[in-house]
Formats: sequence, C-alpha cells, structure tokens
Amino acid sequence: MKKNELAIFKAVPCLMLLLIISGCSKKSNVTSQTLSVVVSTFAGSINPGNADGTGTAASFNHPAGMITDAAGNIYLADAGNNLIRKITSAGVVTTFAGSGEQGDTDGTGTDASFNNPQDVTLDGSGNLYVVETTGKVIRKITSAGIVTTLAGGGAGGADGTGTAAGFTAPTGIAVDGNGNLFVADVYKIRKVTSAGVVTTFAGSGVSGSANGTGTAASFSQVKGIVIDLSGSLYVTDSGNNMIRKITSDGVVSTLAGSGAEGSTNGTGNTATFTAPVGLTADNQGVIYEGDSAHFIRAVDAYGNVSAVAGTGFSGLADGEGSKASFSVPYGLAVGVGKVYVADTFNNMIRVITAQ
Repeated sequence: MKKNELAIFKAVPCLMLLLIISGCSKKSNVTSQTLSVVVSTFAGSINPGNADGTGTAASFNHPAGMITDAAGNIYLADAGNNLIRKITSAGVVTTFAGSGEQGDTDGTGTDASFNNPQDVTLDGSGNLYVVETTGKVIRKITSAGIVTTLAGGGAGGADGTGTAAGFTAPTGIAVDGNGNLFVADVYKIRKVTSAGVVTTFAGSGVSGSANGTGTAASFSQVKGIVIDLSGSLYVTDSGNNMIRKITSDGVVSTLAGSGAEGSTNGTGNTATFTAPVGLTADNQGVIYEGDSAHFIRAVDAYGNVSAVAGTGFSGLADGEGSKASFSVPYGLAVGVGKVYVADTFNNMIRVITAQ
C-alpha cells in the first residue's frame, strides 16, 4: 500500500467510509460500535483459473496482495497463477503482466514471468512494485508494462544493491512518499531505495516480540505492511498475533494484540488476533486487517480493535458483515467508501461496503 494512495480520500467524509470512529472524533469507542456493512462478490469464482473477464466470469488462483490507484483500478498479485492482474472499478479483469509460467524473466507484459508474487504497491509516478516470496526478488513494472528486477537474488538476507542483495521470504511491500520501498521479510523489515539499495530497517533477524529501535526490535513472521500519511509503518506480526507500529525513525512498538491467539475485540493488549496477514488503511488512520481466522478486523490509531466482517469460520457467503464468510482473506485494499478483500482460498475478490 502506498502513502500517496490515501490522498484520494481527501474529499470523502468519514461517514462514507466504514464507520469506525464515532463522528470521526479523536477518541474512538470502537469496542461498542456495531458496524453496518455488506459483503458481496466483486470478481472471480470459487474454481481456480486464469480467465480474464467481467465479475464472476473471471477467475484467479489464490489471489494475494493488492492495491488501488486513483482511478479506482485494482492491481492484484495472483500468486497461484504467477500473474499480475488488473481489475477496473466495473469488475473487468485483465492480465497486466506475466506469462503464467513460473520464473523471473524480465520483459514487457506477458513476456515477463513471476515466481509466486505475494503483494504489490504503487508509487506516485504510476510504477508498480511486486514482491515475490519464492523468487525472493522485488520487481518493478512501469505503467507501460515493462518488467525489470529492482533488487534481490543474492545470498540469504544480505543487504546490498540490486541483485547483490538478498531476501529470505518477502511477503508484503509498501512505498512512502519519497519512493522508498519497505518490505516485510520474515523477521525483518527491509528498506529498498528507488536505486535498489537494500538495508535492514527494523528487526534483529531472530524470532521474538521485543519492542525497540531498528535491529534492537524483533518480529516473528511479518506478513502485511502499510504506511500511513504520517510516514509510520504498520505490520502484521503473524507469528506473534500482533499489529506492530514502526515510526519513520525505526522505533517499533505494539499497537494491538496480547500475543495470544484469538479474536477478542478490545484495546491494545486486551485484543487478540489469529495469525494476522494482510493490511490496508484509510485516510482517517483506520487500519483494516485480514485475519487467518477468517475475519476482517479494524484497528484505529489508539489500538481499538473491532470486527468488520466474517463469521470466524471458513466459508463463502455474501451478506451482512457478521453473517458473511471468507476463507483466509489475505489481501486488502481501500476504495472510496469500500474495502476490497482478496479471499485467497475462495479464489475471489470480495467487497465490503457500508449500508
């Protein structure tokens, strides 16, 4: 998710978004809110495939991370197909890049290949960046569809420049207003400049849950990552069942989650998560989280956690928030007045809108 993307919501009043903060007040009363939302299927069918088309005529194979642009288009890492897909606001699905063959060939459009793409982000110039978990590289795609390798392919988790740098198993990616990329890489958060210089921004490289600055902090299986308008990063620390916050100076703290597995709403360490994965954010500072327990949760800037949608059981049902079901909602992206969800094991893109 990119920082600049949030600017498209400047003209959207808070009540048009999923209402998390009562009256957009400074102090939220999230735990007593009942969110009135509806979940519907936007694109895809339950059967895996790679068909282009409109709405349910299109198909995906384990869709993962995604991003929206200012025009309302969605760009999606279609992980099981090794493709990057584009979905218009009308639900028209096309293949933006990738041949479908597993590989790391640079090229234009369908001449390029990917190796398990897991997340995408978009910079202010219209360049798309892709993180590949199996390929262990960061790819760049211009608006014309030209694919190149920006960084990765080196040994282990080594810092360095371009292909001399290495990643362990990167899963999440976000870009700040200066064009710097931040990558969730197992036990570390890595920083990648527009020139491909890779450094370790936070995390010791050893599993843990310590707060601190830079490499004094520790994580356990970081998955999703998002940057807010102030430049702070938020990550799903999946192995610790937490949402962590990282300031632009690299100071790591725990925003929400006790560390125990569960789905309890609450504030800060009174709330629980179950292997949280995807993240997105709106311009009110509200984070939306995809939980492996098949929930979509919301977390405000004060660490207040609430349920948005999901029954807590794997399934496929549209309808009112608490009656709708998902099967591991991995990817999330904010649209105007809605949240899109990559419902990974249902092979669909779902959409949550306020009633």
